[in-house]
Amino acid sequence: MTKEDEGESYELKSENDEEDDETDESEEEEEVEAEEEKWRKHYSSKQRILLVGDGDFSFSLCLARAFGSARNIVASTLDTQENIASKYNNGIRNVRELEEMGCLVLFGVDAKKMSQHFFLKTQRFHRIVYNFPHVGFLFREDSYCQIQLNRKLVKEFLRNSKVLLRKEEGEIHITHKEGEPYNKWDLVRKAEKIGLVLHEIVPFCKDDYPGYDHKRAHGRNPDDPFNLGDCSTYKFRVT
Repeated sequence: MTKEDEGESYELKSENDEEDDETDESEEEEEVEAEEEKWRKHYSSKQRILLVGDGDFSFSLCLARAFGSARNIVASTLDTQENIASKYNNGIRNVRELEEMGCLVLFGVDAKKMSQHFFLKTQRFHRIVYNFPHVGFLFREDSYCQIQLNRKLVKEFLRNSKVLLRKEEGEIHITHKEGEPYNKWDLVRKAEKIGLVLHEIVPFCKDDYPGYDHKRAHGRNPDDPFNLGDCSTYKFRVT
């Protein structure tokens, strides 16, 4: 075989390899589109979902089990993996099950800075979810200082979420306790100031999410549940 023949053979091989790659990608896309869409309340298996501050990861796992897969889910926490193991009885078990189902679990993610996270800043999501955001029990729940800290947390979470959201079809969800002193957090006003609009408020019912365990996450008994009372999920969109 001459050098010219070798060159032509290499070119043909390269072209065939590229065609094979394109075929593989096309088949993968068709496979995803062909999968049956599954829902758990507001969330779908065809949405790209980011869960923020998910405690023992039981909410993420509830969605994954409902979908039969967690490939569309990124679950994050401010805690380290070691903290999760020490704080929650089922934390690491939930993480392992999520990972086996295809979920990306991220530790050390600060909700107030997450748009700068090395991986998250490259992504865009249909849904960004933060259930019961709270800085921890530093002061009395109804004290001015505690309220201000929680307001700042919510404000920065919303600001960072806006960057990571798909503009046309994306929503930011905050599930929040109603009544005093939680109504002083001013969720809607905070959102409006950074260019978000309230789409709707819907009642939150824990029974809609089998297996979800709401945790205190802070203090001496982080694995204990807290009193839910009346709660709602606030849905925001980009204006």
